[in-house]
Amino acid sequence: GMSIPAQVHASTRAGSERRSEQRRLLSSFACDSDLLKFNQLKFRKKKIRFCKSHIHDWGLFAMEPIAADEMVIEYVGQNIRQVIADMREKRYEEEGIGSSYMFRVDHDTIIDATKCGNFARFINHSCNPNCYAKVITVESQKKIVIYSRQPINVNEEITYDYKFPIEDEKIPCLCGAENCRGTLN
Repeated sequence: GMSIPAQVHASTRAGSERRSEQRRLLSSFACDSDLLKFNQLKFRKKKIRFCKSHIHDWGLFAMEPIAADEMVIEYVGQNIRQVIADMREKRYEEEGIGSSYMFRVDHDTIIDATKCGNFARFINHSCNPNCYAKVITVESQKKIVIYSRQPINVNEEITYDYKFPIEDEKIPCLCGAENCRGTLN
């Protein structure tokens, strides 16, 4: 038998090590475009699951370690205007839907994931989040992507700050963080 140690070593490296090496190479070329990052998210989906949360109802949890500054998931739903969002919010209340999953992209656009979205809608708010949301533009379409703020461990709940506007009618925060503000708004 002939042995080829270099090839054996390369084929046995951990997947995360290869991904880390790929990120280093991409950053050395100064390729920091949103399109490139979004394509990476599409082809390298994070292993995540939703289940009961100690924060509120359902939550999203990591099933693999996630490094800092990685794309975790895109917030998917229907792009709608404010007028439609207002109508839907009233209709959802009439239908007895307790939670709506609307995420403002900009002044004119909202993503409604209430009835047709993905697992991202289950991400709970935290006053001390391990992720953040960012609006990126891909081929002239705005998308919301959740990025990790810090390393996330297996079975750790994925959270971000909802950054709701201040309103008179307060929504209680249940995140339990040491620095909890007490309300979402």
